[in-house]
Amino acid sequence: MARQPQDPSPEKTKQSDEREMIRDLAALLDETNLTEIEIERAGLRVRVARNISVAAAVPAAYQAAPGAAAPAQAAASTPADIAKHPGMVPSPMVGTAYRASEPGAKPFIDVGSKVKVGDTLIIIEAMKTMNQIPSTRAGTVTQILVEDGQPVEFGEPLVIIE
Repeated sequence: MARQPQDPSPEKTKQSDEREMIRDLAALLDETNLTEIEIERAGLRVRVARNISVAAAVPAAYQAAPGAAAPAQAAASTPADIAKHPGMVPSPMVGTAYRASEPGAKPFIDVGSKVKVGDTLIIIEAMKTMNQIPSTRAGTVTQILVEDGQPVEFGEPLVIIE
């Protein structure tokens, strides 16, 4: 007598459904050129993101501190050096960076500004919410690596504080 095939266990079916959802989300990233996508279904939250190089997102031209020597500028201009700088403030989210609270207002910081821990450096708009990005250290702003209204990625260097 032939044995009847057994139904797959509920756990295997669940894992298969989760894998299929992840594959679908990855395909959607490719189709839409998004950098990340997150979905929540039945208490399961899945986030799929592309591996984005932070170094590629650093603008070629940046503002240096007044009176800085040319060799110091050349040394600090390589994206890898900026990303590893101990005073680098990274973007905590994907969004649009603004240097002032509203168009035409005085920027929160300029090159040479003295900042304290907790001072607002930049605002990042994400999903119509304005998020203040505070300084994590006290010091002098030596470089501002984003322009007003520039889109930024998670982890992208925003400011250098020394």
